[in-house]
Amino acid sequence: MPKIKTHSGASKRFKVTKTGKIKRAHVGRRHILNKKSTKRLRHLRKEGFADSTNVAQVKRLLPYK
Repeated sequence: MPKIKTHSGASKRFKVTKTGKIKRAHVGRRHILNKKSTKRLRHLRKEGFADSTNVAQVKRLLPYK
């Protein structure tokens, strides 16, 4: 059986924690930041976790993580 390739786009966007949760960044932190409030940007800094409905798909894209 050949090795499965890791999806390079998914590997840049997601990390798998030790417990198996999928860690991700929030959207909306790239540009046009001056119209967004400081509180909103501060909350976007924190990491988020992938929704349970998407976990299986993301784990399929990251076979060796």
